[in-house]
Amino acid sequence: MQVLVIGGTGTLGRQIAKKAIDAGYQVRCMVRKPRSASFLQEWGCELTQGDLLKQDSIEYALKGVDAVIDSSTSRPEDPKSVYETDWDGKLNLFRACENIGVKRVVFLSLLAAEKFRNVPLMDIKYCTERLLEDSSFDYTILKGAAFMQGVIGQFAIPILDSQPVWISGTTGPIAYMNTQDMARFAVAALSREATVRKSFPVVGPKAWNADELVKLCEKYSNKTARVLRVSPFLIDIAKTMVSFFEPTVNVAERLSFADVSGSGITLDSSMEESYRVFGLDPSETTEIESYVKEYYDLILKRLREMETDLNKEQRKKLPF
Repeated sequence: MQVLVIGGTGTLGRQIAKKAIDAGYQVRCMVRKPRSASFLQEWGCELTQGDLLKQDSIEYALKGVDAVIDSSTSRPEDPKSVYETDWDGKLNLFRACENIGVKRVVFLSLLAAEKFRNVPLMDIKYCTERLLEDSSFDYTILKGAAFMQGVIGQFAIPILDSQPVWISGTTGPIAYMNTQDMARFAVAALSREATVRKSFPVVGPKAWNADELVKLCEKYSNKTARVLRVSPFLIDIAKTMVSFFEPTVNVAERLSFADVSGSGITLDSSMEESYRVFGLDPSETTEIESYVKEYYDLILKRLREMETDLNKEQRKKLPF
């Protein structure tokens, strides 16, 4: 089977491409900048240059393809609105699939998107889900909550660097999942008929709130966190101010995602059916405790090695 991965250079997309290669699929990745995606080629992926805002380039990438896995989303550095980069891009992708005759689509969505229509990215995910359900595609929708990789940037690194951890609103528990585990579900869907024209939650083993994550990072970093709680009112002011300027519209839309993380709503779901239908073993899913511990073990080891090397260089300069 020839699989086209959309968003292959992203945090999740690259894991999907690697898992698909390991599973024996022929994998093609459509990327905007092939030079920055050379690592995918080294793994065995075929690269094709394309852009979701250019339908002809999508149709070119789809030639000979049996299935599409779409993990794409706009990036923080994109100046345009996500309604242009994401929604228009999705419409172009599905039109191209219809024109070429590709029926199998695996779409990576977000849990509880229907509850946050005021957040642009969630609104687009929700509308894409509805679009697929009303289509003739053999789709599978995977609804994730958040990735463990985000915990590192939001909590682990600031605490290690003695920087403040910013928390907004009343944070609800979130069932973070490792992107490698999410990728296992995306690839497994390709060979599971029972997943066709269905939606499934794909979340981590346990939901964690912000305070619990802070304590976890303190435990494995041996540092005390400095937590700063930001009023949702201040974030609303920031969103309003940046939205006045067109080049910062993407910033305003990103800030609005704080409405999700600070809503107090639990982003979690039972995974019993998902594991059963996809034929995956829940015991192989990464737990956030081991993920954070492994990160700190690796980073602290490297810091000690750097300190040792520095001491060696300093000793070489001594006159005796």
